[in-house]
Amino acid sequence: MITEPELDGAWESGRPAEVAQDTVVREARGPRRPWWWVAATVVATSALWAGGLYAYGDRLNEPEIRYRVTENLCDQFKAPALAGALGAFADSDPEQGGRHPAMDWASCSRNGDRSAAVGGFFVSAVVELHKKTDPTPEFELGSRYDRSGPDGTGQWESLAGLGEQALVSTPGGGEGVRLRVRDGGAVFLFEVMFFDRFEGGPDPEATLSARPEREPLVAAAVEDARALMAALKK
Repeated sequence: MITEPELDGAWESGRPAEVAQDTVVREARGPRRPWWWVAATVVATSALWAGGLYAYGDRLNEPEIRYRVTENLCDQFKAPALAGALGAFADSDPEQGGRHPAMDWASCSRNGDRSAAVGGFFVSAVVELHKKTDPTPEFELGSRYDRSGPDGTGQWESLAGLGEQALVSTPGGGEGVRLRVRDGGAVFLFEVMFFDRFEGGPDPEATLSARPEREPLVAAAVEDARALMAALKK
């Protein structure tokens, strides 16, 4: 005969299946993490998220604009150093440029006072103010004309001491000099180009002899670039 206490004891010992089931559920869910582990995970995740947000936000920052553009860039681009190296200018051709929420720009071209038959030339300057997008990643690629060479890129050399980044190029055959400068959101483009002589003109060797050597020409372009940047500095 089963007594009441025995019945109670049998009833309590008769629940191991329920206990085992609870154990299985806990094991399936994994061991409980201590509170400090959970807190540390939250802090680490927040730090990574904040760091990533900061980096992403930094890329979205508008580039710093330290310069201005004017209605007539030729008023600032006198190019006296290039005039000394090449000869006097006959006239100028200012292009008004434009204003846009993303970019402002202006340009100026100056023509030499010699005809193409005797070493004619022109110089030009373009100023671009990139107000929304940092021009740094694409700066070395240049324009589509720079990428049209045999290897798909322009033949540019780094030049120290001018803006944040400067590149210089001499087109094949000594046809001129190109100089590009980046400083913050501003990009400056300078070009010296010689005209080919006309059919029936003087001896090509005589025409080429009127052109300055590369190094003095680059030095003159850098000097005029530095003067224009100073004139347009805010």
